Amino acid sequence: MSEQQPPATLMLERDMLENFVKTYFNQKETYLALAQKYGSPLWILDASVLREKAKKFSQAFNPYFDQTSYYYAIKSNNHPEVAATLLESGFGLDVSSGIELKAAFNLNADDIIFSGPGKTDEELNLVIQHRDRVTLLLDSFGELDRLSALLSGSNLSSSVRVGIRLTTNPNGLWRKFGIVPEMLPEFWKKVKALPYINFLGLQFHSSWNLTPDRQVEFINLLGQTLSQMPQDFNSSIKFIDIGGGYWPEEGEWLHSQDTMGEPSAEGVTKSENHCHSHYRIPGTPIKVFAKTLFDAINTHLFPFVNCRICFEPGRWICHSSMHLLLSVIDKKGHDLVITDAGTNVIGWERFETDYFPVLNLSRSELSEKPCHILGSLCTPHDVFGYAYFGEDIKVGDCLMIPCQGAYTYSLGQNFIKGFPGFIKI
Repeated sequence: MSEQQPPATLMLERDMLENFVKTYFNQKETYLALAQKYGSPLWILDASVLREKAKKFSQAFNPYFDQTSYYYAIKSNNHPEVAATLLESGFGLDVSSGIELKAAFNLNADDIIFSGPGKTDEELNLVIQHRDRVTLLLDSFGELDRLSALLSGSNLSSSVRVGIRLTTNPNGLWRKFGIVPEMLPEFWKKVKALPYINFLGLQFHSSWNLTPDRQVEFINLLGQTLSQMPQDFNSSIKFIDIGGGYWPEEGEWLHSQDTMGEPSAEGVTKSENHCHSHYRIPGTPIKVFAKTLFDAINTHLFPFVNCRICFEPGRWICHSSMHLLLSVIDKKGHDLVITDAGTNVIGWERFETDYFPVLNLSRSELSEKPCHILGSLCTPHDVFGYAYFGEDIKVGDCLMIPCQGAYTYSLGQNFIKGFPGFIKI
Protein backbone atom coordinates (compact mmCIF):
# COMPACT_ATOMS: atom_id res chain seq x y z
CA MET A 1 0.00 0.00 0.00
CA SER A 2 1.14 3.54 -0.65
CA GLU A 3 2.04 5.91 2.15
CA GLN A 4 -0.93 7.98 3.28
CA GLN A 5 -0.62 11.73 3.68
CA PRO A 6 -1.04 12.79 7.31
CA PRO A 7 -4.49 14.29 7.92
CA ALA A 8 -4.82 18.02 8.42
CA THR A 9 -4.68 19.36 11.96
CA LEU A 10 -7.30 22.01 12.83
CA MET A 11 -7.93 24.28 15.75
CA LEU A 12 -10.30 22.61 18.18
CA GLU A 13 -13.50 24.61 17.82
CA ARG A 14 -14.56 26.36 21.01
CA ASP A 15 -18.20 25.33 20.55
CA MET A 16 -17.23 21.68 20.22
CA LEU A 17 -15.07 21.85 23.34
CA GLU A 18 -17.67 23.68 25.45
CA ASN A 19 -20.46 21.32 24.39
CA PHE A 20 -18.25 18.40 25.35
CA VAL A 21 -17.55 19.89 28.78
CA LYS A 22 -21.23 20.79 29.36
CA THR A 23 -22.26 17.18 28.78
CA TYR A 24 -20.33 16.06 31.85
CA PHE A 25 -20.90 19.11 34.02
CA ASN A 26 -24.63 18.54 33.54
CA GLN A 27 -24.19 15.13 35.18
CA LYS A 28 -21.75 16.23 37.86
CA GLU A 29 -24.04 15.37 40.79
CA THR A 30 -24.09 11.74 39.67
CA TYR A 31 -20.31 11.59 39.44
CA LEU A 32 -19.76 13.41 42.72
CA ALA A 33 -22.11 11.00 44.48
CA LEU A 34 -20.16 8.05 43.07
CA ALA A 35 -16.88 9.54 44.30
CA GLN A 36 -18.40 10.12 47.72
CA LYS A 37 -19.67 6.53 47.92
CA TYR A 38 -16.81 4.60 46.32
CA GLY A 39 -13.82 6.86 46.91
CA SER A 40 -11.15 8.20 44.60
CA PRO A 41 -9.49 7.50 42.24
CA LEU A 42 -12.32 5.73 40.45
CA TRP A 43 -13.07 4.34 37.01
CA ILE A 44 -16.68 4.81 35.93
CA LEU A 45 -18.09 2.60 33.18
CA ASP A 46 -21.35 3.86 31.68
CA ALA A 47 -22.96 0.73 30.23
CA SER A 48 -25.70 2.74 28.52
CA VAL A 49 -23.05 4.49 26.40
CA LEU A 50 -21.53 1.14 25.42
CA ARG A 51 -24.91 -0.21 24.34
CA GLU A 52 -25.73 2.94 22.39
CA LYS A 53 -22.37 2.93 20.61
CA ALA A 54 -22.76 -0.74 19.69
CA LYS A 55 -26.22 -0.01 18.32
CA LYS A 56 -25.05 2.99 16.28
CA PHE A 57 -22.12 1.08 14.83
CA SER A 58 -24.15 -1.89 13.65
CA GLN A 59 -26.99 0.31 12.41
CA ALA A 60 -24.53 2.22 10.23
CA PHE A 61 -23.42 -0.92 8.36
CA ASN A 62 -26.48 -3.21 8.41
CA PRO A 63 -28.44 -1.34 5.70
CA TYR A 64 -25.66 -1.96 3.19
CA PHE A 65 -24.72 -5.60 3.82
CA ASP A 66 -26.95 -8.67 3.76
CA GLN A 67 -24.64 -10.57 6.13
CA THR A 68 -22.64 -8.93 8.93
CA SER A 69 -20.98 -9.84 12.20
CA TYR A 70 -19.44 -7.54 14.81
CA TYR A 71 -16.61 -8.43 17.18
CA TYR A 72 -15.47 -6.26 20.06
CA ALA A 73 -11.67 -6.00 20.24
CA ILE A 74 -10.97 -6.86 23.88
CA LYS A 75 -7.50 -5.32 23.83
CA SER A 76 -8.96 -1.81 23.60
CA ASN A 77 -10.49 -2.19 27.08
CA ASN A 78 -10.17 -5.55 28.75
CA HIS A 79 -12.41 -5.01 31.76
CA PRO A 80 -14.80 -7.99 31.73
CA GLU A 81 -17.82 -5.75 32.29
CA VAL A 82 -17.13 -4.03 28.97
CA ALA A 83 -17.07 -7.29 27.02
CA ALA A 84 -20.06 -8.65 28.96
CA THR A 85 -22.14 -5.59 28.06
CA LEU A 86 -21.25 -5.92 24.38
CA LEU A 87 -22.05 -9.63 24.37
CA GLU A 88 -25.50 -8.65 25.59
CA SER A 89 -25.67 -6.28 22.60
CA GLY A 90 -25.12 -9.15 20.17
CA PHE A 91 -21.41 -8.67 19.51
CA GLY A 92 -18.86 -11.45 19.36
CA LEU A 93 -15.37 -11.03 20.79
CA ASP A 94 -12.02 -10.45 19.07
CA VAL A 95 -9.10 -11.75 21.14
CA SER A 96 -5.35 -11.57 20.60
CA SER A 97 -3.93 -13.92 23.23
CA GLY A 98 -4.65 -16.96 25.31
CA ILE A 99 -5.32 -14.70 28.29
CA GLU A 100 -8.00 -12.84 26.36
CA LEU A 101 -9.35 -16.11 24.98
CA LYS A 102 -9.80 -17.52 28.49
CA ALA A 103 -11.49 -14.26 29.53
CA ALA A 104 -13.92 -14.71 26.63
CA PHE A 105 -14.63 -18.28 27.75
CA ASN A 106 -15.29 -17.06 31.30
CA LEU A 107 -17.93 -14.73 29.83
CA ASN A 108 -19.54 -17.68 28.00
CA ALA A 109 -18.84 -16.10 24.61
CA ASP A 110 -19.59 -18.56 21.80
CA ASP A 111 -18.49 -16.50 18.77
CA ILE A 112 -14.82 -15.62 19.11
CA ILE A 113 -12.13 -14.73 16.57
CA PHE A 114 -8.51 -15.21 17.61
CA SER A 115 -6.05 -12.93 15.83
CA GLY A 116 -2.48 -11.80 16.37
CA PRO A 117 1.04 -13.02 15.56
CA GLY A 118 3.19 -15.50 17.46
CA LYS A 119 0.49 -17.75 18.92
CA THR A 120 1.99 -20.36 21.21
CA ASP A 121 1.31 -24.09 21.04
CA GLU A 122 -0.60 -23.74 24.30
CA GLU A 123 -2.85 -21.12 22.70
CA LEU A 124 -3.34 -23.23 19.57
CA ASN A 125 -4.29 -26.24 21.71
CA LEU A 126 -6.80 -24.06 23.52
CA VAL A 127 -8.38 -23.23 20.15
CA ILE A 128 -8.48 -26.93 19.23
CA GLN A 129 -10.22 -27.79 22.50
CA HIS A 130 -12.82 -25.06 21.93
CA ARG A 131 -13.05 -25.21 18.14
CA ASP A 132 -16.85 -24.94 18.26
CA ARG A 133 -16.53 -21.42 19.72
CA VAL A 134 -13.39 -20.01 18.08
CA THR A 135 -12.28 -19.08 14.57
CA LEU A 136 -8.50 -18.98 14.38
CA LEU A 137 -6.97 -16.35 12.10
CA LEU A 138 -3.75 -17.92 10.84
CA ASP A 139 -0.90 -15.45 10.80
CA SER A 140 1.92 -17.27 9.00
CA PHE A 141 3.08 -20.45 7.26
CA GLY A 142 4.89 -21.40 10.45
CA GLU A 143 1.71 -21.06 12.49
CA LEU A 144 -0.14 -23.24 9.98
CA ASP A 145 2.60 -25.88 10.23
CA ARG A 146 2.46 -25.88 14.03
CA LEU A 147 -1.33 -26.17 14.02
CA SER A 148 -1.09 -29.08 11.59
CA ALA A 149 1.49 -30.80 13.79
CA LEU A 150 -0.74 -30.42 16.85
CA LEU A 151 -3.65 -31.92 14.89
CA SER A 152 -1.56 -34.77 13.53
CA GLY A 153 -2.98 -38.12 14.57
CA SER A 154 -6.13 -36.50 15.95
CA ASN A 155 -9.48 -38.15 15.72
CA LEU A 156 -11.63 -35.06 16.04
CA SER A 157 -15.34 -35.04 15.42
CA SER A 158 -15.10 -31.57 13.85
CA SER A 159 -12.47 -29.40 12.21
CA VAL A 160 -10.77 -26.25 13.46
CA ARG A 161 -12.28 -23.19 11.79
CA VAL A 162 -9.62 -20.92 10.34
CA GLY A 163 -9.20 -17.72 8.41
CA ILE A 164 -6.06 -16.23 6.89
CA ARG A 165 -4.76 -12.85 7.98
CA LEU A 166 -3.34 -10.62 5.26
CA THR A 167 -0.84 -7.88 5.94
CA THR A 168 -1.89 -4.43 4.73
CA ASN A 169 1.69 -3.18 4.46
CA PRO A 170 4.63 -5.39 3.44
CA ASN A 171 7.13 -2.80 4.66
CA GLY A 172 8.16 -1.62 8.11
CA LEU A 173 6.77 -2.86 11.40
CA TRP A 174 3.30 -3.72 10.08
CA ARG A 175 4.71 -6.64 8.13
CA LYS A 176 4.72 -8.60 11.42
CA PHE A 177 0.99 -9.22 10.85
CA GLY A 178 -0.26 -11.90 8.47
CA ILE A 179 1.00 -12.84 5.03
CA VAL A 180 1.28 -10.73 1.90
CA PRO A 181 -1.58 -11.27 -0.60
CA GLU A 182 0.88 -12.60 -3.18
CA MET A 183 1.42 -15.65 -0.96
CA LEU A 184 -2.27 -16.63 -0.88
CA PRO A 185 -2.09 -19.23 -3.70
CA GLU A 186 0.71 -21.13 -1.92
CA PHE A 187 -1.00 -20.80 1.46
CA TRP A 188 -4.27 -22.09 0.00
CA LYS A 189 -2.60 -25.18 -1.45
CA LYS A 190 -1.24 -26.07 1.99
CA VAL A 191 -4.49 -25.36 3.85
CA LYS A 192 -6.77 -27.42 1.64
CA ALA A 193 -4.41 -30.40 1.76
CA LEU A 194 -4.48 -30.63 5.56
CA PRO A 195 -7.05 -32.61 7.57
CA TYR A 196 -9.11 -31.13 10.41
CA ILE A 197 -8.68 -27.57 9.12
CA ASN A 198 -11.75 -25.83 7.75
CA PHE A 199 -10.86 -22.64 5.86
CA LEU A 200 -13.65 -20.04 6.04
CA GLY A 201 -12.33 -16.60 5.23
CA LEU A 202 -9.88 -13.72 5.21
CA GLN A 203 -9.02 -10.91 7.57
CA PHE A 204 -7.04 -7.69 7.33
CA HIS A 205 -6.69 -4.71 9.63
CA SER A 206 -5.38 -1.17 9.46
CA SER A 207 -5.16 0.99 12.56
CA TRP A 208 -5.74 4.66 13.40
CA ASN A 209 -8.41 5.01 10.71
CA LEU A 210 -9.48 8.63 10.90
CA THR A 211 -10.75 8.09 7.34
CA PRO A 212 -11.54 4.90 5.37
CA ASP A 213 -8.83 5.62 2.78
CA ARG A 214 -6.38 2.88 3.77
CA GLN A 215 -9.16 0.30 4.06
CA VAL A 216 -10.48 1.21 0.61
CA GLU A 217 -7.01 0.98 -0.88
CA PHE A 218 -6.48 -2.51 0.51
CA ILE A 219 -9.96 -3.66 -0.52
CA ASN A 220 -9.02 -2.65 -4.07
CA LEU A 221 -5.79 -4.67 -3.79
CA LEU A 222 -7.65 -7.65 -2.33
CA GLY A 223 -10.10 -7.58 -5.22
CA GLN A 224 -7.19 -7.80 -7.65
CA THR A 225 -5.86 -10.77 -5.68
CA LEU A 226 -9.22 -12.58 -5.65
CA SER A 227 -9.56 -12.09 -9.40
CA GLN A 228 -6.50 -14.30 -9.81
CA MET A 229 -7.35 -16.94 -7.21
CA PRO A 230 -8.85 -20.33 -8.19
CA GLN A 231 -12.61 -20.71 -7.99
CA ASP A 232 -12.45 -23.31 -5.21
CA PHE A 233 -10.70 -20.73 -3.01
CA ASN A 234 -13.19 -17.94 -3.65
CA SER A 235 -16.18 -20.24 -3.18
CA SER A 236 -14.75 -21.39 0.17
CA ILE A 237 -14.79 -17.84 1.55
CA LYS A 238 -17.65 -17.48 4.02
CA PHE A 239 -16.41 -14.26 5.62
CA ILE A 240 -14.12 -11.31 4.98
CA ASP A 241 -13.15 -9.50 8.17
CA ILE A 242 -12.05 -5.92 7.48
CA GLY A 243 -10.80 -5.33 11.01
CA GLY A 244 -11.21 -2.27 13.19
CA GLY A 245 -9.23 0.87 13.90
CA TYR A 246 -12.23 3.18 13.43
CA TRP A 247 -11.60 6.52 15.09
CA PRO A 248 -14.45 8.40 16.82
CA GLU A 249 -15.94 11.22 14.75
CA GLU A 250 -14.62 13.99 17.01
CA GLY A 251 -11.14 12.91 15.97
CA GLU A 252 -7.88 13.10 17.83
CA TRP A 253 -7.43 16.04 20.22
CA LEU A 254 -3.90 17.35 20.71
CA HIS A 255 -2.02 19.97 22.71
CA SER A 256 -0.17 21.25 19.66
CA GLN A 257 -0.05 20.73 15.92
CA ASP A 258 3.14 18.69 16.20
CA THR A 259 1.81 16.78 19.27
CA MET A 260 4.75 18.22 21.26
CA GLY A 261 7.07 15.53 19.87
CA GLU A 262 8.32 12.95 22.32
CA PRO A 263 7.30 13.32 25.98
CA SER A 264 9.92 15.21 27.97
CA ALA A 265 10.32 16.68 31.39
CA GLU A 266 10.40 20.12 29.79
CA GLY A 267 6.98 19.49 28.25
CA VAL A 268 5.25 20.07 31.57
CA THR A 269 6.21 23.76 31.65
CA LYS A 270 3.87 24.79 28.83
CA SER A 271 0.47 24.93 30.50
CA GLU A 272 -0.25 28.55 29.56
CA ASN A 273 0.00 27.80 25.83
CA HIS A 274 -2.04 24.63 26.15
CA CYS A 275 -4.82 26.49 27.92
CA HIS A 276 -5.26 28.98 25.10
CA SER A 277 -5.14 26.71 22.06
CA HIS A 278 -6.06 23.12 21.37
CA TYR A 279 -5.98 21.17 18.13
CA ARG A 280 -7.69 18.23 16.55
CA ILE A 281 -7.38 15.88 13.61
CA PRO A 282 -11.01 15.33 12.52
CA GLY A 283 -12.50 11.87 12.29
CA THR A 284 -15.02 10.55 9.78
CA PRO A 285 -18.68 9.86 10.71
CA ILE A 286 -19.33 6.14 10.97
CA LYS A 287 -22.14 6.37 8.42
CA VAL A 288 -19.63 7.73 5.91
CA PHE A 289 -17.32 4.82 6.74
CA ALA A 290 -20.19 2.41 6.12
CA LYS A 291 -21.19 3.84 2.74
CA THR A 292 -17.59 4.22 1.54
CA LEU A 293 -16.58 0.71 2.58
CA PHE A 294 -19.70 -0.82 1.05
CA ASP A 295 -19.03 0.88 -2.26
CA ALA A 296 -15.47 -0.45 -2.24
CA ILE A 297 -16.47 -3.98 -1.22
CA ASN A 298 -19.35 -4.08 -3.69
CA THR A 299 -17.05 -2.95 -6.49
CA HIS A 300 -13.92 -4.96 -5.75
CA LEU A 301 -14.89 -8.02 -3.68
CA PHE A 302 -18.50 -9.04 -4.28
CA PRO A 303 -17.87 -9.86 -7.97
CA PHE A 304 -15.73 -12.77 -6.67
CA VAL A 305 -17.26 -13.79 -3.33
CA ASN A 306 -20.67 -14.00 -1.67
CA CYS A 307 -19.91 -13.82 2.02
CA ARG A 308 -20.44 -12.23 5.38
CA ILE A 309 -18.57 -8.99 6.15
CA CYS A 310 -17.13 -8.76 9.67
CA PHE A 311 -16.00 -5.76 11.69
CA GLU A 312 -13.78 -5.48 14.80
CA PRO A 313 -14.49 -2.12 16.46
CA GLY A 314 -12.72 -1.40 19.72
CA ARG A 315 -11.84 2.25 20.26
CA TRP A 316 -14.98 3.52 18.50
CA ILE A 317 -17.18 1.50 20.85
CA CYS A 318 -15.54 2.01 24.25
CA HIS A 319 -13.77 5.40 23.95
CA SER A 320 -16.59 7.50 25.42
CA SER A 321 -17.98 4.89 27.82
CA MET A 322 -15.43 5.12 30.64
CA HIS A 323 -14.25 8.08 32.72
CA LEU A 324 -11.62 8.67 35.38
CA LEU A 325 -12.29 10.49 38.66
CA LEU A 326 -9.41 11.94 40.69
CA SER A 327 -9.11 14.06 43.82
CA VAL A 328 -6.72 16.91 44.49
CA ILE A 329 -4.47 15.74 47.31
CA ASP A 330 -2.05 18.68 47.43
CA LYS A 331 -1.87 22.24 46.05
CA LYS A 332 1.70 23.47 45.67
CA GLY A 333 0.89 26.73 43.95
CA HIS A 334 -1.92 28.50 42.13
CA ASP A 335 -0.91 26.64 38.97
CA LEU A 336 0.26 23.29 40.37
CA VAL A 337 -1.77 20.54 42.01
CA ILE A 338 -1.10 16.88 42.80
CA THR A 339 -3.83 14.26 42.45
CA ASP A 340 -4.39 11.04 44.38
CA ALA A 341 -3.51 8.82 41.38
CA GLY A 342 -0.64 8.54 38.97
CA THR A 343 -0.66 7.99 35.24
CA ASN A 344 0.24 4.35 35.84
CA VAL A 345 -3.56 3.93 35.88
CA ILE A 346 -3.61 4.62 32.13
CA GLY A 347 -0.22 3.07 31.46
CA TRP A 348 1.47 5.69 29.29
CA GLU A 349 2.28 9.39 29.00
CA ARG A 350 -0.92 10.07 27.09
CA PHE A 351 -1.69 13.53 28.36
CA GLU A 352 1.71 14.99 27.50
CA THR A 353 0.55 14.89 23.87
CA ASP A 354 -3.17 14.08 23.72
CA TYR A 355 -5.59 16.70 24.97
CA PHE A 356 -8.59 15.81 27.11
CA PRO A 357 -10.17 18.52 29.26
CA VAL A 358 -9.83 18.11 33.02
CA LEU A 359 -13.12 19.06 34.68
CA ASN A 360 -13.34 20.30 38.26
CA LEU A 361 -16.70 18.83 39.22
CA SER A 362 -16.51 20.47 42.66
CA ARG A 363 -16.30 24.01 41.20
CA SER A 364 -17.72 23.74 37.71
CA GLU A 365 -17.39 26.63 35.28
CA LEU A 366 -17.03 26.87 31.48
CA SER A 367 -13.71 28.63 31.82
CA GLU A 368 -10.38 26.88 31.33
CA LYS A 369 -7.55 27.97 33.59
CA PRO A 370 -3.86 27.07 33.28
CA CYS A 371 -2.58 24.67 35.90
CA HIS A 372 -0.32 21.64 36.01
CA ILE A 373 -2.58 18.73 36.97
CA LEU A 374 0.00 16.15 37.99
CA GLY A 375 -0.16 12.70 39.51
CA SER A 376 1.50 11.44 42.66
CA LEU A 377 4.10 9.16 41.08
CA CYS A 378 7.81 9.74 41.69
CA THR A 379 8.48 10.74 38.08
CA PRO A 380 7.95 13.95 36.08
CA HIS A 381 6.17 11.96 33.35
CA ASP A 382 2.99 11.95 35.39
CA VAL A 383 0.78 14.51 33.66
CA PHE A 384 -3.00 14.49 33.60
CA GLY A 385 -3.38 17.95 32.11
CA TYR A 386 -2.07 21.47 31.74
CA ALA A 387 -5.34 23.22 32.58
CA TYR A 388 -8.76 22.61 34.11
CA PHE A 389 -12.32 23.78 33.60
CA GLY A 390 -13.61 25.35 36.80
CA GLU A 391 -13.82 28.55 38.82
CA ASP A 392 -10.93 27.50 41.07
CA ILE A 393 -9.10 24.40 42.25
CA LYS A 394 -8.48 23.37 45.86
CA VAL A 395 -7.43 20.39 47.94
CA GLY A 396 -10.25 17.86 48.10
CA ASP A 397 -11.81 18.87 44.77
CA CYS A 398 -13.07 16.05 42.56
CA LEU A 399 -11.67 16.12 39.03
CA MET A 400 -12.91 14.20 36.03
CA ILE A 401 -11.18 13.22 32.78
CA PRO A 402 -13.95 11.97 30.47
CA CYS A 403 -13.69 9.51 27.58
CA GLN A 404 -10.83 7.33 28.77
CA GLY A 405 -12.39 4.04 27.73
CA ALA A 406 -9.95 3.04 24.99
CA TYR A 407 -6.31 2.00 25.42
CA THR A 408 -6.03 3.29 28.96
CA TYR A 409 -7.53 0.80 31.42
CA SER A 410 -5.99 -2.10 29.46
CA LEU A 411 -2.57 -0.45 29.64
CA GLY A 412 -2.61 0.29 33.36
CA GLN A 413 0.55 -0.93 35.04
CA ASN A 414 1.75 -1.88 38.50
CA PHE A 415 4.17 1.03 38.79
CA ILE A 416 4.68 2.74 42.18
CA LYS A 417 0.97 3.03 42.99
CA GLY A 418 -2.07 0.80 42.78
CA PHE A 419 -5.12 0.87 40.54
CA PRO A 420 -8.32 2.88 40.98
CA GLY A 421 -11.62 1.45 42.03
CA PHE A 422 -14.22 0.55 39.43
CA ILE A 423 -17.98 1.00 39.19
CA LYS A 424 -20.41 0.20 36.40
CA ILE A 425 -23.47 2.42 36.11
